[in-house]
Amino acid sequence: MTSILEARGIQKSYGAVRVLENVDFDLQDGEAHVVIGPNGAGKTTLFRCLSGETRVNGGQIKFAGQDVTALTGAQRVKLGIGRTFQVARIFPDMSAFENLIIAIETRERNDKGLRFTFGYIAPRQQVVDEAERLVVELGLEGAVDDVAGTLSHGDKKRLELAMSLALSPRLLMLDEPTAGMSPSDRAEAVRLIAQVRKGYGLSLLLTEHDMEVVFGLATRLTVLHHGEIIASGEPAEVRSDSRVREVYLGQH
Repeated sequence: MTSILEARGIQKSYGAVRVLENVDFDLQDGEAHVVIGPNGAGKTTLFRCLSGETRVNGGQIKFAGQDVTALTGAQRVKLGIGRTFQVARIFPDMSAFENLIIAIETRERNDKGLRFTFGYIAPRQQVVDEAERLVVELGLEGAVDDVAGTLSHGDKKRLELAMSLALSPRLLMLDEPTAGMSPSDRAEAVRLIAQVRKGYGLSLLLTEHDMEVVFGLATRLTVLHHGEIIASGEPAEVRSDSRVREVYLGQH
C-alpha cells in the first residue's frame, strides 16, 4: 500500500511554545487513520498543518507524491484534500440544497481554472442531479429546502460532509466529526462515514475523542502526547500498548 499523505520532521511553535516536535506521519491510500491523544497533545495543530490551515515551522508535507508544504489550504483542496471542521462551515443563510449547488459549481470552476463568484445563474441539470444524489446519499431529504443555519447539529455536519464530497476529494480530513452529537447521532455518523469511505474509495484522516467512534472506524491509529507520536499501528496493537494506556486510554 502506498502513502497518499506523508509528513517528515514536522515542527510547529506558537511563540515560545513548541506544539509539534519532529513529527513523522504517514497515511496510506485507502485507510481510515485516526489521530488520538490527551487534550493539548497537538492533534488539532497536526491536523491544521496537514490540511494547510496553518504553516509549519519546519519539515515537509507531501500529498500524492507532491510537495505541498508551502501550499495554502485552498490550494490543497484543489489537489484532492477535503476537510470538515468541529463547527460545520456552511452558508447559513442559504438552503441546504443551495449549499450543495455552490460546492459543485466551485469544483467545476476550479477544474476549468475559473474563479467562483456569487450571483444567480440557474445551475445546469447535471449539477442539480449531482446535488440531488448527494442529498439522498447523506440522508438530507427532510432538510433539503431548509435554511442551513436552522438545521440540527447532526444535519449541519451531514451537509458539510456532502459539500466536501462534492469537491471530489481523494483524502477526506474529519476534525472531531461526532463532537456534540447525541449517542444515536454518533452511531449514525459512524455508519455514514464508513459508507462514504467505501462508496467513494476515499482515504480518511480523523481526530476524535469518543473511543467507540475511534474503534468503530479506524484501520490505523496514531497517538500523540506532548507533540510527539508515542504509538502508531493497527487499533488492537495500539490499544494494548502500555504507554498509550498510561497516558490516555487507562488500564481498563
